[in-house]
Amino acid sequence: MTIDGKSAYLFSSRNPKTVSRHFRWMKEYGLDGVLVQRFVGEIRRKRAEGDVVLKNIMAAAKESGRTFAIEYDISGGNPETFAQTLKDDWMYLVDELKVTSHPNYQRHNGKPVVSVWGMGLSDGNAHPPVDPQAAKDLIDWFKSKAPNQYHVTYMGGTPSRWGTLTRDSRDDPGWAAVYAAMDIVQPWNVGRYGTLEAIDRWKDDVLVPDVKLAAANHQIYMPVVFPGFSWHNLKRNAKENQIPRLRGEFLWRQAYNAKMAGAKVLKIAMFDEVDEGTAILKVVSHRKQAPDQGFWLTLDADGAELPSDWYLRLAGEITRMFHGEIKPDPKLPAR
Repeated sequence: MTIDGKSAYLFSSRNPKTVSRHFRWMKEYGLDGVLVQRFVGEIRRKRAEGDVVLKNIMAAAKESGRTFAIEYDISGGNPETFAQTLKDDWMYLVDELKVTSHPNYQRHNGKPVVSVWGMGLSDGNAHPPVDPQAAKDLIDWFKSKAPNQYHVTYMGGTPSRWGTLTRDSRDDPGWAAVYAAMDIVQPWNVGRYGTLEAIDRWKDDVLVPDVKLAAANHQIYMPVVFPGFSWHNLKRNAKENQIPRLRGEFLWRQAYNAKMAGAKVLKIAMFDEVDEGTAILKVVSHRKQAPDQGFWLTLDADGAELPSDWYLRLAGEITRMFHGEIKPDPKLPAR
């Protein structure tokens, strides 16, 4: 791949300078921290390679004063073994890598936070388990049945319709108790709407009742918002600009609506996920700055003239809004 005839390069998080730079950006733009994805199918390889990226993150978090926490992704996990894999790995991270001894590991109510993403999604066996009791057992282990040093504040990455057990959620009534057992509920909303009008409907139909349900369950409610979406370079038959960013209007409206619905915390998906077009880190402003070959979704895709750090700026303003430093405003910040 070339840019103006010169070789184009990809960044790698295996390079500590790259991760340090990313965490420095978080500090500069006022972002609190990150959830570090850890796919269940990649745990063995990561450990065999020395968990280089996670160690880079631990060093960068301490250097920048940002927080981090582990988020297990169970996508594609073996239904028979995934739960034990998570338990073994969490004990390894606590005992060997000392993640919970890190001064910047995210904690709540005195306990380290651990997120498990994907249980309850209604897509066959892609996100185990099918049996809600098996899911409840895993949550109970993390919260209270493991030895004391491994207890956590449990965050669940749930289906967007966790509250009604419909659409993307498994519909077995037993899943209601699974979701209720979580300390923090993090519904996955990416791709569930694609226009500003749909975002507003989502607030009334989903966010407001979700906030009430979480409050009744004495849970923290953490909705997920995203800047836009495109996985054309992963799936060639997908649209090139499937969910347009609308120069930030799309992300801002979600965050504003979540705040007005009563959410106190928020997850922005995602800091560096370029393969699905959801990255908020610095990206090029113009198509001419991207490689000459292939399709690249740059910031001018919707006809906007934006600086490369536009979404970091917006994320910083969203953080300020949720911290109570600025008043909620439906209008996108001008600068």
